[in-house]
Amino acid sequence: MSLAAMQVQVKRNEDGIAAVKAALSSRFGERCLTSAAVCEQHGHTTTWLPNQAPDVVVFAQTTEEVAEIVRVCAQHKVPVIPFGTGSSLEGHVNAPGGGVSIDVSRMNSILEVNAEDLDCVVQAGVTRTQLNAYIRDTGLFFPIDPGADASIGGMTATRASGTNAVRYGTMKDVVLGLTVVTADGRIIRTGGRARKSSAGYDLTRLFVGSEGTLGVITEITLRLFGQPEAISGGVCPFPDVESACNAVIMTIQSGIPVARIELLDKMQVRACNAYSKLDLEETPTLFLEFHGTAAGVKEQAELFESIAADCGGGTFRWSAQAEERTKLWTARHNAYFAAQGLRPGSKAVSTDVCVPISRLAECVAETVADIERRGLLAPIVGHVGDGNFHTLVLVDVNDPKELAESEAFIEQMNWRAIEMGGTCTGEHGVGQGKMKYLKKEHGDALDVMRTLKIALDPDNIMNPGKIVLV
Repeated sequence: MSLAAMQVQVKRNEDGIAAVKAALSSRFGERCLTSAAVCEQHGHTTTWLPNQAPDVVVFAQTTEEVAEIVRVCAQHKVPVIPFGTGSSLEGHVNAPGGGVSIDVSRMNSILEVNAEDLDCVVQAGVTRTQLNAYIRDTGLFFPIDPGADASIGGMTATRASGTNAVRYGTMKDVVLGLTVVTADGRIIRTGGRARKSSAGYDLTRLFVGSEGTLGVITEITLRLFGQPEAISGGVCPFPDVESACNAVIMTIQSGIPVARIELLDKMQVRACNAYSKLDLEETPTLFLEFHGTAAGVKEQAELFESIAADCGGGTFRWSAQAEERTKLWTARHNAYFAAQGLRPGSKAVSTDVCVPISRLAECVAETVADIERRGLLAPIVGHVGDGNFHTLVLVDVNDPKELAESEAFIEQMNWRAIEMGGTCTGEHGVGQGKMKYLKKEHGDALDVMRTLKIALDPDNIMNPGKIVLV
């Protein structure tokens, strides 16, 4: 199967697109762009799927402007594709039927911070690092960190998570309410600042993870957390990935409230050493972080050290020094770019799965064996505290044999996770790349998703060709 064949084809509405181009250009002037370079950038994806550019890019500044754009598109039945920073990994921002990309990067205001209630309200274009810089002096922080400096709107739309998810949860756990523009251009508000409610359907959870297929998220009410009194972190080497995963399983089952516990395999450690100037032993390694009181984080580190020793781990090097921890976690967040350096000129294809924690060691071990059997270069990293791990396949897309092996490997990795009671994606989302696995994972529930899609977007203009076919 060619990569293009993996993408659902959406019929173009040429007359509608022409009418929308004229209307939006007249209304938004220099904030409405149609140049090939800008459009291609807004169809760009960090994936191997072909670029499918929109016809128009509009830089919106308010919720009302987003609603206005959507109403014009709805009138002419033209696709709408929301765009934050473009860091998604499964073709989410591609435009298979052309249409209008609504870029919300200029909607980057932090509207409210309610420190006493540990919440805030932000526009969709605010990034996670921008938010944390803004609230640092309040003693609060926003814990979800998918690696890239993604927009909060995009993180909400893809139900993102990251290294802190094992303790603080994912976007579904921290989003309290939303402002959304629906497919007919209405502005609705879901949820609120109260920490619980029994009033009606939970529409907030419906839109979290909907990937722009049900509406455009423009504002988000978020739960914040107090900065911990003390933080310690460190690294622990293991002889193989299975031993490292067994240490993770025992750590979680023992109830140690670890904040982060990340796996890097031997190849990824080698890449991080070269890229981030580290001196780690080139063997499967766990990166860890503990949050709490000074006494608490010391106790947690000592408990983990005992578990690691029982699982064959080496010396656990840990420190409470912020500079040392920052260097380690910066290296972890740069793992994608570090791995690319292992094979310059190749295409880096990132994919993820998530399994129940009890199946983690088995799933990772089988994945490693599959990589070796197929002769691929595919470093592994993982948010293994919640059973989620990634491979970054470095592939020559001009080599048909290697391309076929890479596709077969990614398919097998997804099927394996589902068969183990897991999911084809723990945090990347479905987009275009994971659609074919949903029937296996969800069964008849996929038809219910399709019913919801048709009910909320009968003309299929909201990011068509993603998640479900209609």
